[in-house]
Amino acid sequence: MRIRRRKFLQWTAASAVLPFAPRLARAQAYPAHPIRLLVGFPAGGQVDIVARLTAQWLGQQLGQTVVVENKPGAGGNLGAQAVINAAPDGYTLFFAASSNVVNTTLFAHLPYDFARDTTAITTVNSIPLVLEANPSFAPKTVAELIAAAKAKPGAISMGSPSAGTPPYLCVDLLNMMAGIKTVHVPYFGENQMVTDLLGGQILVAFGGISSSIGHFKSGKLRALAVTTAARLGQLPDVPTVGETVPGFAASGWNGIVGPKNTPQDVVDKIAGAVKTIQADTKFKERLSTVGVTELVMSAADFSKFIVAETEKWGKVVKFAGLKPK
Repeated sequence: MRIRRRKFLQWTAASAVLPFAPRLARAQAYPAHPIRLLVGFPAGGQVDIVARLTAQWLGQQLGQTVVVENKPGAGGNLGAQAVINAAPDGYTLFFAASSNVVNTTLFAHLPYDFARDTTAITTVNSIPLVLEANPSFAPKTVAELIAAAKAKPGAISMGSPSAGTPPYLCVDLLNMMAGIKTVHVPYFGENQMVTDLLGGQILVAFGGISSSIGHFKSGKLRALAVTTAARLGQLPDVPTVGETVPGFAASGWNGIVGPKNTPQDVVDKIAGAVKTIQADTKFKERLSTVGVTELVMSAADFSKFIVAETEKWGKVVKFAGLKPK
């Protein structure tokens, strides 16, 4: 009787564990197959360059391939929509950009709320921006650009990447703070904008450093100013816009988010892997070569950061009366 009772208890205990076994196996196995990392911009631009670098290192850390997929359109909105509609299993992630929080206010009828409908996992990097020009552009400084724009309002065309990106906002921010009027020419993606800068189809633009830093070094493009509050180590001789226009400062950022309700264990694993590679000197050096720096933040802090950034840029969009172009 005692033996039978013991076996009964063993069977009962085993049965109690069975419903949880698949869940435990999934958690232990993650990631069991390749992960998709969606990017809301075309290949070759600032966000795409950093996303591919991050995907390579993250894949090595997780022991699984991280495949970058470009889903460009509407300033990153199409990529965000795709991840929001995906299963919250950790296998479809989004390389979020600051444009995604800007778009919350910029686009009046988005079918989602970015802060509410995603799971913040981790920040990856901050993005210094640059006011860049074709060498044939007559003004050589921000002061000369402002003087030329005031002398002939509307005569200077100024490019930017997709709607909602920080460089896009910088054009109108400079117009507003410097009291000038330029013609804003937003592009579908940064790669095409840089191509047109190189070809002289447009002579001056705001963009990320990653896609242009090589052209600065070769002399094919000229950096007039950076948008950060202080000068950058990558371009130490380039002044800030704020040195001419006091108070002007803007930067972008990237981070990884998942669909709403992504399991906490998956969040922790990805966040931990990113934190590990951010501490790697070689990864930091690779980020530096494309003009960005690591931005370390916990999932909880990243979630609060998204809300704060949404409010900050929302005020700028409303004040300037910006609309998608």
